[in-house]
Amino acid sequence: MPNRTPRERIMDAVMVCVDRGGLHSFALEDVAAEANLSRATIYRHFPGGRTQLINDTVTREVARFWGELADHVRPLAAIEDRLVVGLMEARRRIDEYDLLQRLVASEPDDLLPALSESDQLVQLAIMGYIKDLISREQLVEGLDLETAAEYLTRMLLSHIGTAGRWDLTDRTQVERLVRTQFLAGIIQRQ
Repeated sequence: MPNRTPRERIMDAVMVCVDRGGLHSFALEDVAAEANLSRATIYRHFPGGRTQLINDTVTREVARFWGELADHVRPLAAIEDRLVVGLMEARRRIDEYDLLQRLVASEPDDLLPALSESDQLVQLAIMGYIKDLISREQLVEGLDLETAAEYLTRMLLSHIGTAGRWDLTDRTQVERLVRTQFLAGIIQRQ
């Protein structure tokens, strides 16, 4: 990738190092060598050191995940279709992301705090996205846009994280979930 900034190169190097051996396995020297930059350059871009480096890299990867997911569902016109396909695709991507699965299994105590650093940003971004989607819909009488967007955001994040009794690989089940649990009481049905 040409024209990557030093910050991008550093975070890319973190991903290589973590993939190689996990969150605990690398030192800043490893990242510097992988990025072909000095430790001083790393500290210039990440003055909080290793903790900031990990948190910022995780936040970037989380943002990338959601951005790619939004791009995937963008061609779909109906909100129900976007939610169904988005849920299914998000779950598939999480399940198939080998590095994430390895870190969750082997280093959850290190990964989860880094993920929580980006949690509020994710919620705000998704809520804005959902708000924009449902602003084009006829909401159930008496329901305000903010409340509806917050509810749908929480439902989406909750089910992506833990599907519960729903099989997110089964389109029929996901359609029923979205229709009866997500949108019932939110969108006015004709």
